[in-house]
Amino acid sequence: MADERFDVVVVGAGPAGSAAALTMASAGLKVALIDRGEFPGAKNLFGGVLYRKQIEEIIPEFWKEAPLERVVTEQRLWILGSESAVTFSHRNEKYKNPPNAWTGLRAKFDPWFAGKAEQAGALPIYETVVTELLRENGRVVGVRTDRDDGDLRANLVIVADGVNSLLGKALGVHREWEPGEVSLAVKEIISLPKEKLQDRFNLEDNEGCTIEFVGEMQQMAGLGFLYTNQDTLSLGVGVMVNDLKKKRVKPYEVLDALKQHPMIRRLIQGGEVKEYAGHLIPEGGFNSIPPLSGDGWMICGDAAQMVNAVHREGTNLAITSGRLAGEAAVLAHSKGDFSAAAFKQYDQAVKASFVHKDLKKYRGLHGLMTADDAGTLFDKLPQALNDAAYQMLLVDGVTKKEKQAAAVHGLRDAVGGNIDLLKLGIKGWRAMNG
Repeated sequence: MADERFDVVVVGAGPAGSAAALTMASAGLKVALIDRGEFPGAKNLFGGVLYRKQIEEIIPEFWKEAPLERVVTEQRLWILGSESAVTFSHRNEKYKNPPNAWTGLRAKFDPWFAGKAEQAGALPIYETVVTELLRENGRVVGVRTDRDDGDLRANLVIVADGVNSLLGKALGVHREWEPGEVSLAVKEIISLPKEKLQDRFNLEDNEGCTIEFVGEMQQMAGLGFLYTNQDTLSLGVGVMVNDLKKKRVKPYEVLDALKQHPMIRRLIQGGEVKEYAGHLIPEGGFNSIPPLSGDGWMICGDAAQMVNAVHREGTNLAITSGRLAGEAAVLAHSKGDFSAAAFKQYDQAVKASFVHKDLKKYRGLHGLMTADDAGTLFDKLPQALNDAAYQMLLVDGVTKKEKQAAAVHGLRDAVGGNIDLLKLGIKGWRAMNG
């Protein structure tokens, strides 16, 4: 490899890196796609939803060949109490044609997506660790790997090596993340016969359902999820690392407790755990996005903190940022200009996209997730809401006026009083509206 030169080296064969590699290789650039895993997706984890629009912009009608699980036709939100749930749901046949989203598994999707980049001409280099960036006169001119004669020289390096981006740190745009800037997600893949799965979730062939959980997080900021695949379930939980550290709780303990909740236990009963994995997720949001480009480099995906926790969106943001980086690289190549000024087009394209606009809208969310009253928001209020629902629907001779008053008191007391309830409401409004 020492004597080989590329137009672009992409580090990381996840959704962002593969999107960039495919975009550039399709335009005729000489691209190397490097990943430390045995195959793309070997070291990747996500909740499990893939969105049509962002992938379709790169590969039209990709769903006709991609290894997807189920078309998401129903989305549910469960606010959990200790033995109950207040539920919200939306089901719509319009989500089928064209499909809006699918459940998916990274171990299947990532190799296929990276394979499309390879078919377009990108050179896959797997089981390879990039140890440092090569520089000349302050500009990035390639990478050094752990292979013998492992230097690869290029006009541009695209950094897509994930949340704990070692190359981002080498560039000086990353520091070590604070515990309050990342969550730790743990996930199980639980096998269940297809017919039983469809019966339990009220699904027909190829229909899928997603469920998000709020509550029962042991006084910590976190969310749970349960997604239907063809003959497996993806069950997991993500909790802020600062809370795990403060409470001295292991994330799998939260997941194990969640599996015993009566609402969830029934859905996974009889299933067999096939896989277990953990992964850090960037939660800093808009305010943690680093500089996106410089002399000879661009950064995208999780490495650039592009995750929208409110709408459980990450893969689509990664794919979009990867595509935009790839397009900027193609333009730079056509002009022979790989300076920081040339790559400002990438920064501008991201800023003009939904990625930047959505993250900016929810830029206050991180403060809400790391507040001292996270236990109130993620446990006490959900329980109070469940208690209120129970009492309002219980016919026991108590007047509805008394029940309504008790419900209001319960919600107020869960927060600490009227003033605290008002403050939390204002804080929540600001967090959701930029």
